[in-house]
Amino acid sequence: MIEGRVAELHQLIEEEIKRHRYGETPDSLYEPIRYIMSLGGKRIRPLLVLMAYELFDKDPKEIVSQAVAVELFHNFTLMHDDIMDRAPIRRGKPTVHEKWGDNTAILSGDVMMVKSYELFLESGVSNLKEILSFFNTCAVEVCEGQQLDMDFETRTEVTEAEYLEMIRLKTAVLLGFSMRLGAMMAGAGNNPSKLLESFAMNIGVGFQLMDDMLDVFGDASKFGKQEGGDIIANKKTYLLIEALEKANPEERKTLDFWLNVTEFDPAEKVRAVKTVYNQIGIPELSRIKMNEYFDLGLNKLDQLEIHDERKLPLRNFIDALIRRDH
Repeated sequence: MIEGRVAELHQLIEEEIKRHRYGETPDSLYEPIRYIMSLGGKRIRPLLVLMAYELFDKDPKEIVSQAVAVELFHNFTLMHDDIMDRAPIRRGKPTVHEKWGDNTAILSGDVMMVKSYELFLESGVSNLKEILSFFNTCAVEVCEGQQLDMDFETRTEVTEAEYLEMIRLKTAVLLGFSMRLGAMMAGAGNNPSKLLESFAMNIGVGFQLMDDMLDVFGDASKFGKQEGGDIIANKKTYLLIEALEKANPEERKTLDFWLNVTEFDPAEKVRAVKTVYNQIGIPELSRIKMNEYFDLGLNKLDQLEIHDERKLPLRNFIDALIRRDH
């Protein structure tokens, strides 16, 4: 449950999202945007923008549109990712391509990208060119991460280092940009902005490792996605990479069978691979690795020369996310 200051900022974001129509005609282009933006979610990225801004004694209401720009971009990437992954469910509801088809989902996603730039341009801050330069770099890196993710599906071997770099690009850099954006719009110096970016990027890698584990071992009804979707799609997650490296011959035989079979019952495949993961101790290995990144990130936050009391809402927010089960 969202509480306290975070709940107030979350409400600001939701009100701003509801206020936007994104466009009117044709409705078939804009309704999918309103649909995916209305599905809720934790709104982690826009919250980080506002919380970073507030760290420097600024009123977050001044930049809520730019925080929503980040959420708009994030949902654009989700809309396109869902097409590539053939994902049927997003946040417990049908994905956009399931409801409107691939072509509309592609076009609506493209409009979301353009609209995110429009919201940035509305800010009128003096360092807008620098902000957009960082955003462009981030956007390209997200695409690089998604391409690597797809490339890994057809490769027989992916190293742990390659995987961690992929999730840094695909997931963590946007969290880092979110905090850097808030700091830059608040007029913070380069060092605080970089510390906050590094904090969020490390936390982001930890979050993705957590999501990988929740995809397999979490409660599907809470997680809002297809249970074991990564296993079904043969995604080279940290869990699979570690399992392939540490499996004994019999366990490796089982994993190789399910990685190469073309016709199968999805539920049976998920059960079989989960059994191997449990035999090897993959859940505990994953927890150790994600906690390494959480500790790295929180250490960066500790280095930020701002009174601990001002950092407390952000720290509590991250702690709650670390303890989540979906």
